[in-house]
Amino acid sequence: MSSHYEDGDNKVLRQIAPRSLLGRSLLIIVTPLILLQVVSAWAFYERHWDNVTKRLANSVAGDISAVIALCEQAGPEREPELLRTAGAAMELGFRLEPGQRLAAAPPPASERLIDRMLARALNERVGRPYLMDTISFPDQVELKIQLDDGVLHVVVPLNRLFSSTSYIFMLYMVGTSLVLFAVATVFMRNQVRPLRRLAKAADLFGKGQDVPDFKPQGATEVRQAAAAFNRMRARIQRQITQRTEMLAGVSHDLRTPLTRMKLQLALLRGGPEIEDLKGDVAEMERMVEGYLAFARGEGTERPAETDLGLLLRDVVGDARREGAAVDLHVEDRLVALVRPNALRRCLVNLVSNAARFASQVWIRAGQVGDTIEITVDDDGPGIPADRREDVFKPFFRIEGSRNPLTGGTGLGLTIARDVVRSHGGDLVLLEAPTGGLRARLSLPL
Repeated sequence: MSSHYEDGDNKVLRQIAPRSLLGRSLLIIVTPLILLQVVSAWAFYERHWDNVTKRLANSVAGDISAVIALCEQAGPEREPELLRTAGAAMELGFRLEPGQRLAAAPPPASERLIDRMLARALNERVGRPYLMDTISFPDQVELKIQLDDGVLHVVVPLNRLFSSTSYIFMLYMVGTSLVLFAVATVFMRNQVRPLRRLAKAADLFGKGQDVPDFKPQGATEVRQAAAAFNRMRARIQRQITQRTEMLAGVSHDLRTPLTRMKLQLALLRGGPEIEDLKGDVAEMERMVEGYLAFARGEGTERPAETDLGLLLRDVVGDARREGAAVDLHVEDRLVALVRPNALRRCLVNLVSNAARFASQVWIRAGQVGDTIEITVDDDGPGIPADRREDVFKPFFRIEGSRNPLTGGTGLGLTIARDVVRSHGGDLVLLEAPTGGLRARLSLPL
């Protein structure tokens, strides 16, 4: 049960927490900063503000108590003069109403810290009945104190009971926090920028594009990751070059014996066995030429801005000239950075594969988000769902559902998927709405 709740809490935290490294780094910095501000504010209000407010209230109550004591000693004749002198010296307003008594219903009072501290100080220092009005006036407090010969009205300015250092302290904390947060944001953004450059370089390289100007930058760990990426890129490019050179050599070595075999078969008398051998040699030659052409193009061709609509129209035009019934629909203008010859080879393989086993082919191309999708549908026999991944294996042919007499070399779909994946996309086979096979090709922009 506890593990179930923990998984739920972790899921909620993952949804709330920022997803980017910059956001999480700032969260790590900001969280202790906020906690520090909360603790500091609590300590200030709990200790400093209480003490300061208490002392200010005691000071006001002490002044009032001293004035009352002096008035009792001076007598009624000197009370007005004494109150004026004390009020000017203490920044308080005194007014005596002889013969008056306090009202039975006191004015409303609030529960602010200042009110509580002043009430406590008046009880301790003055020790007489009083009424306190703290809400009728925004910048002063009015007190009515019952004396033996009347009611003493005291007007206390709010600045004698309130210290502005609390606001200054809070503004100082918030201001310094914002400055520190801005500095941390700038610093962390500079630290994250090399990681973004590394991610962009890896993405471009995964799409088959070269990044020759990429250099390691940033912190030591980021530089190590960038250096590892450069070494990996160099190894992959070296392997591609070695494979291309090796296959070029194989092409030269195989063509000579194949040509010799074709000449020898041409000199022999015709017969069923000779025709079968000629067919085998021709099939072998098509297999070698097809894969070598793809390998040579993959290793040497450079990406270029290509209008995929024009490329598709060219491929469909060639297919129609060969007798295929192809319907093409391209949405808007689709331009992408691709290897045009390699992608053309991929599309030719898909269209010819569909036209070989179907009477009608439909091609649709459009942009979906940041991806270009091309679908090739046919009304042929299709491929069983459990065998659709097998057809991407080299030299694999489905003899049961496809006509073996008209089948290819078994490299068409393999080459097509390799081309698409070398551009950072993918090629999958699905069931077409017409009941045949759908080849869905996706290319990232």
